[in-house]
Amino acid sequence: MSFDFRLKPVAFAMFAVLGSGSLVHAADAVLSPVLVQGEAERADGPVQGYRATRSATFTKTDTPLKEVPASITVVPESLIKDQAMSGMSDVLRYVPGTTAAQGEGNRDQMVIRGNNTTADFFVNGIRDDAQIFRDLYNLERVEVLKGPGGMTFGRGGAGGVVNRVTKRPVFGLVAEVGVTVGSFDQLRGTVDVGNKLNDAAAWRLNAMAERADSFRDGVDLKRYAFNPSVTLTPGGNTALTLAYERLYDERTADRGIPSQGDRPFDTRRSTFFGNADQSKSRAMVDAISAVLEHDFGGVQLKNSFRVTQYDKFYQNVFAGGAVNGAGTVRISAYNSSNLRTNFFNQTDLTTRFATGGLQHTLLAGVELGHQDSDNERNTGFFGNAANATVSAANPFARATSFRFNGTDANNTVTSDTFAAYLQDQIALSEHWKVLAGLRYDQFKVELDDKRTTTTRQDLSRTDNEVSPRAGLIWTPTPAQTYYASYSYAFLPSGEQLSLAANTDDLAPEKAVNYEIGARWDLAPELTLSAALFRLDREDMKVADPRDPASGRLVQSGEQRTEGVEVGLQGRITPWWQVYAGYANLDAEITQTTSSAPKGSKVGLVPEHMASLWNRFDFGGGWGAGLGVVHQSSVYTSFSNAVKLPAFTRVDGALYYSFAGGKTRLALNVENLFDKKYYPTAHSDTNISPGAPLNAKLTLSTAF
Repeated sequence: MSFDFRLKPVAFAMFAVLGSGSLVHAADAVLSPVLVQGEAERADGPVQGYRATRSATFTKTDTPLKEVPASITVVPESLIKDQAMSGMSDVLRYVPGTTAAQGEGNRDQMVIRGNNTTADFFVNGIRDDAQIFRDLYNLERVEVLKGPGGMTFGRGGAGGVVNRVTKRPVFGLVAEVGVTVGSFDQLRGTVDVGNKLNDAAAWRLNAMAERADSFRDGVDLKRYAFNPSVTLTPGGNTALTLAYERLYDERTADRGIPSQGDRPFDTRRSTFFGNADQSKSRAMVDAISAVLEHDFGGVQLKNSFRVTQYDKFYQNVFAGGAVNGAGTVRISAYNSSNLRTNFFNQTDLTTRFATGGLQHTLLAGVELGHQDSDNERNTGFFGNAANATVSAANPFARATSFRFNGTDANNTVTSDTFAAYLQDQIALSEHWKVLAGLRYDQFKVELDDKRTTTTRQDLSRTDNEVSPRAGLIWTPTPAQTYYASYSYAFLPSGEQLSLAANTDDLAPEKAVNYEIGARWDLAPELTLSAALFRLDREDMKVADPRDPASGRLVQSGEQRTEGVEVGLQGRITPWWQVYAGYANLDAEITQTTSSAPKGSKVGLVPEHMASLWNRFDFGGGWGAGLGVVHQSSVYTSFSNAVKLPAFTRVDGALYYSFAGGKTRLALNVENLFDKKYYPTAHSDTNISPGAPLNAKLTLSTAF
């Protein structure tokens, strides 16, 4: 589907406003550091090899990581390339405290510090909450914030958020192309080119196309994307960056295999339960963005505007239950469509000043947002039945029709966001700093029910919430930092653009995080970080104990995640780089919720998870990579009825660079020892088998 013309007048009007603002400049002003383009490509930039040194994800200001009182894992472009990553599940594998969930085979989904979410994804700090798969082709880095980030990101983010940072034009030549061929008929190509048009304008184009089959029977993938952008600097103190992105993703919606008893059903890794031909997912994403940055001489303005249209459809015929003692399994089916449009505008003002011997970095900002979402769902029928029963030895079933079934969704949901925030980073002395911030959100959701049934009900709710945070940072020496922090986020009933009759009168849930942490520079380019935290999710929904059969919900449930996270990134020797993480997590229901009774363990949260990636450079253009990923056993859901066994997976890579280092041939091998394992699930009856031994060969060249 082409880009919706309804968006164009709004987009063009905003571009005109921003463009006119960019013509105002002072001849003798200089660029603020935040306006310097291509930072990650400079030797002294915020990313050096595998080690990141700066971030704006938590603070919205360009801040050294050692002065950020929170757990942030930065996955840089160099690691993405060395591991041949292409999706968010690849990234999360090396982020301690997070796991990738199955997402019903049609979307990115993650569990971060025990909180399962599809909505807490951002791009350049702007909400990107549609249920789609994201590609990494145009990214400078991915930054994962662990712990609530309500002051920065508003609603949601109980466990944290994932922020993708895209590449921007640089005033110099960028020219790199790559081709990957891999197991299961994979073919992928990427392009990253750009240059300056003149001293006041530069452009860049990132693009990707890929097709692949799978080790899973009948499963395939087709996708492409392109992202042109241009930066204009009409004066030394102004920059305007305009960008457009189109992403198309079509694949088989693969919900894996069912369980039998308390474990995954013993079958071939390739077995598809249901019908692969009738299980398809398609998504088209069109996005326009404009970022205006201006230095008024002591006060920096940044205005970020993004409008995105998501056109999503998926249909699946899948295992709707466990394999029973008779060796049969229930097959269910449905399809769902969603057309969502997001409008967001953020305006930030930052200034630095001194008062009373204290140094301040003051941030003030406003966010405006509007979202509308059209949703429709149909049940799949097998003849006149909504389910089919088949043998688990031959688990194939064909749905004969898909149609509305009375309780299926058919609605339009709109939301409006107004937020204002204020933050101060205060240097009390050379060794002590304080961060304090406060955000006010007004979040309004309205649901227009289009069903023509007796259960039709239009709903609405408005929440007004304040999100505070505070942190204390102690830097006794330049090589070590210690911090203590408090952070908060709220989760309204309509957080993910949905409302129900038994939730529209409920106040937001709350997420509160207490954390102490440290960062040590063990060598000039090697950093060890550690954090100890407790995260409480409060006021969760639970069936009304006075009348459980009524369907009414009250808020008395609570979930707690306690744990330790450790990270090690950087260069151990001139020829050895490392990227490692470990997390020990204890996530459980501490007060009964609508999902589970008190004492239940949270699904997809392993007690122990560890990852270690090493890159070795041998000289003469040769290099190698060796990685290990370990996950202890984990429950598939709150029911604690099914458990995925622990596993350890080993990956490897071999690199050869030639033509003066401009051309590289890389062989990446996943699951070197062909381990049979189950990395994740969606429920007790939708379990994902891990891929067997497979390989990718990538030829990339810069010119």
